Amino acid sequence: MASSPIAVLVVDDEAPIRRFLRATLDVNDYRVTEAESGAEALRLARHAPPEIVLLDLGLPDVDGLDLIRELKAKSSAAIVVLSSRGEEAAKVAALDLGADDYVTKPFGAAELMARMRAALRHRLADRGADPVYSAGSLVVDLSRHLVTLDGAEVKLSPKEFAILRELVVHAGKVLTHRHLFRAVWGVDEGDQTSLRVFVRQLRTKIEADPARPARLLTETGIGYRLV
Repeated sequence: MASSPIAVLVVDDEAPIRRFLRATLDVNDYRVTEAESGAEALRLARHAPPEIVLLDLGLPDVDGLDLIRELKAKSSAAIVVLSSRGEEAAKVAALDLGADDYVTKPFGAAELMARMRAALRHRLADRGADPVYSAGSLVVDLSRHLVTLDGAEVKLSPKEFAILRELVVHAGKVLTHRHLFRAVWGVDEGDQTSLRVFVRQLRTKIEADPARPARLLTETGIGYRLV
């Protein structure tokens, strides 16, 4: 029996964007519902809970960040924010509230599909993550605190492993600086220079070319992502 299509709730007050998203999602076999306001989004989410929400922050009746809070309180759906350029602070706030990713307008269909797949994988991992993460020649065994690259053990300091562990648990998701400070140091704010040093050290140990990282990526002004 074929699996049911993944339910997507599109929340955007711009009709051309909704039409583009519906056409793109229909072609990729998603089941789409649309809302042009926060109130309608909440009603639809209660009536037919989606597995993923595509959310524009600029809604006519509610602040998009407040809507993220409400959706997170009532739903386990992944949330991908659709953002305009120059909204760096809003992106950080959305991610800190629990959004899984953001896509900057204008965006292409291929990028959107890739970000959605990553967000859905992250949600599935949240429900029962495999303690062993593998990406090519890099293997991270969370339960044994063991990292190998090309079969050889990689020696990490406790802080390096703690940062990598958080990135692994949320692989594919952008983790803000605040998220990492909370998870690793237990504080809301910290020394970003120190965080950059630890990330640079990690890259020297897990990247083929630390100057051009392919695994541990920087999201400028926001945080880091493990791909």
